[in-house]
Amino acid sequence: MSHEPKSLDVLGIKPIAESINKVASATVDGAASFLGRICLPAAEEFGLLLRDRVRGWRAANIAAITARAEARLEYANATDNVHAHPRLVHNILEEGSWTEDPIVQDLWSGLLSSSCTERGDDDSNLLFVNLLSELTKLQARLLKYVCENAQKYASLNGLIQSRRVHITLDTLIEITGESDIHRLDREIDHLREVGLFHGGFNSDGSTDAHVAPTAIALHMYVRCHGSRESPTDFFGIELRRPETAESEVTNENPS
Repeated sequence: MSHEPKSLDVLGIKPIAESINKVASATVDGAASFLGRICLPAAEEFGLLLRDRVRGWRAANIAAITARAEARLEYANATDNVHAHPRLVHNILEEGSWTEDPIVQDLWSGLLSSSCTERGDDDSNLLFVNLLSELTKLQARLLKYVCENAQKYASLNGLIQSRRVHITLDTLIEITGESDIHRLDREIDHLREVGLFHGGFNSDGSTDAHVAPTAIALHMYVRCHGSRESPTDFFGIELRRPETAESEVTNENPS
């Protein structure tokens, strides 16, 4: 009588595990194919990296980021002859793969697609990779809201500026999903500390915040949406001065 070894799959999870492995392998193959096209000098290295070091959860996150980046490039009809600097691709994948938040993933995908140029040697997005890697998902949501809702203008030298946005506590809670005003305060403090915000909560006891995105925040917003346009072109800003000197926020001392 033969005794064949049997798998001790007491919980019956082996088929599930095999399915997960197949899905992970497929997502890695798709991501590796796209990365091979945009990063020719290191195509083989990225393929090996994804297969050898990235599994399951991180692989799915990379697949989501690369799929969105590829869709952005396809929409812009720029998938054939553009490439990205290997250093940028590596850093974007390394940092972006640790989040499954769809809003943050979308920002990473925008950076990946805007890193692609005809020559493939532009590493200017490294600045924004480093900034985005420092942000919590709460800060990313708040940054997105403020950049979209701040009134923007161009100074006489053509550089983008913005006015402060008045945000009530209720709106802050709705944007971020956080009701702890102490956490909101420190998250805004950090955005100001890294140079992305002006302003914050007033010291008069009000629970409303008055914040404005800095010029670098607006540049970052544009790149995180897959565009290489200047912020003035992206937002359709005409060259003009604001009506009052009080609205010029970028020359203020952060408070």
